[in-house]
Amino acid sequence: MKTAMVEHEESIGGRAKGSVTGWWGRSRRFLSEVRNETARVTWPSRKEVYATTLVVILTSIFFGVYLYGIDVLFSGIVGWIFRTFAAV
Repeated sequence: MKTAMVEHEESIGGRAKGSVTGWWGRSRRFLSEVRNETARVTWPSRKEVYATTLVVILTSIFFGVYLYGIDVLFSGIVGWIFRTFAAV
Protein backbone atom coordinates (compact mmCIF):
# COMPACT_ATOMS: atom_id res chain seq x y z
CA MET A 1 0.00 0.00 0.00
CA LYS A 2 2.79 2.38 0.92
CA THR A 3 4.65 1.81 -2.35
CA ALA A 4 1.46 2.48 -4.29
CA MET A 5 1.01 5.75 -2.40
CA VAL A 6 4.63 6.75 -3.07
CA GLU A 7 4.27 5.94 -6.77
CA HIS A 8 1.02 7.87 -6.88
CA GLU A 9 2.55 10.90 -5.14
CA GLU A 10 5.53 10.83 -7.49
CA SER A 11 3.27 10.78 -10.55
CA ILE A 12 1.15 13.74 -9.41
CA GLY A 13 2.40 17.04 -10.75
CA GLY A 14 5.90 15.78 -11.39
CA ARG A 15 7.84 15.58 -14.60
CA ALA A 16 7.61 12.48 -16.71
CA LYS A 17 10.55 10.30 -15.77
CA GLY A 18 10.78 8.54 -19.09
CA SER A 19 9.46 11.36 -21.30
CA VAL A 20 6.89 9.88 -23.69
CA THR A 21 7.20 6.35 -22.30
CA GLY A 22 6.49 7.60 -18.77
CA TRP A 23 3.48 9.53 -19.96
CA TRP A 24 2.19 6.58 -21.97
CA GLY A 25 2.65 4.18 -19.08
CA ARG A 26 0.89 6.47 -16.62
CA SER A 27 -1.97 6.96 -19.07
CA ARG A 28 -2.39 3.21 -19.52
CA ARG A 29 -2.27 2.70 -15.77
CA PHE A 30 -4.88 5.41 -15.23
CA LEU A 31 -7.23 3.88 -17.81
CA SER A 32 -6.72 0.44 -16.28
CA GLU A 33 -7.64 1.81 -12.84
CA VAL A 34 -10.70 3.51 -14.33
CA ARG A 35 -11.81 0.20 -15.86
CA ASN A 36 -11.33 -1.59 -12.52
CA GLU A 37 -13.31 1.06 -10.62
CA THR A 38 -16.08 0.99 -13.21
CA ALA A 39 -16.35 -2.78 -12.79
CA ARG A 40 -16.93 -2.30 -9.03
CA VAL A 41 -19.77 0.18 -9.49
CA THR A 42 -23.24 -1.00 -8.51
CA TRP A 43 -25.34 -0.02 -11.49
CA PRO A 44 -29.06 0.70 -10.99
CA SER A 45 -31.61 -1.73 -12.35
CA ARG A 46 -33.89 -0.86 -15.25
CA LYS A 47 -36.79 -0.50 -12.80
CA GLU A 48 -34.86 1.98 -10.62
CA VAL A 49 -33.84 4.06 -13.63
CA TYR A 50 -37.45 4.12 -14.87
CA ALA A 51 -38.75 5.19 -11.44
CA THR A 52 -36.24 8.00 -10.94
CA THR A 53 -36.72 9.24 -14.50
CA LEU A 54 -40.47 9.36 -13.95
CA VAL A 55 -39.98 11.34 -10.72
CA VAL A 56 -37.73 13.85 -12.49
CA ILE A 57 -40.16 14.33 -15.39
CA LEU A 58 -43.22 14.73 -13.15
CA THR A 59 -41.38 17.12 -10.81
CA SER A 60 -40.25 19.21 -13.78
CA ILE A 61 -43.81 19.39 -15.13
CA PHE A 62 -45.19 20.32 -11.70
CA PHE A 63 -42.70 23.14 -11.16
CA GLY A 64 -43.13 24.35 -14.74
CA VAL A 65 -46.89 24.67 -14.26
CA TYR A 66 -46.38 26.25 -10.81
CA LEU A 67 -43.92 28.85 -12.12
CA TYR A 68 -46.20 29.57 -15.09
CA GLY A 69 -49.05 30.27 -12.67
CA ILE A 70 -46.88 32.56 -10.54
CA ASP A 71 -45.71 34.37 -13.68
CA VAL A 72 -49.29 34.91 -14.90
CA LEU A 73 -50.32 36.15 -11.45
CA PHE A 74 -47.47 38.65 -11.14
CA SER A 75 -47.86 39.77 -14.76
CA GLY A 76 -51.50 40.54 -14.05
CA ILE A 77 -50.61 42.46 -10.89
CA VAL A 78 -47.89 44.49 -12.61
CA GLY A 79 -50.21 45.16 -15.58
CA TRP A 80 -52.95 46.34 -13.22
CA ILE A 81 -50.47 48.66 -11.45
CA PHE A 82 -49.33 50.19 -14.76
CA ARG A 83 -52.91 50.61 -16.03
CA THR A 84 -54.07 52.14 -12.76
CA PHE A 85 -51.23 54.60 -12.24
CA ALA A 86 -50.37 55.36 -15.89
CA ALA A 87 -52.78 58.29 -16.05
CA VAL A 88 -51.24 59.98 -13.02
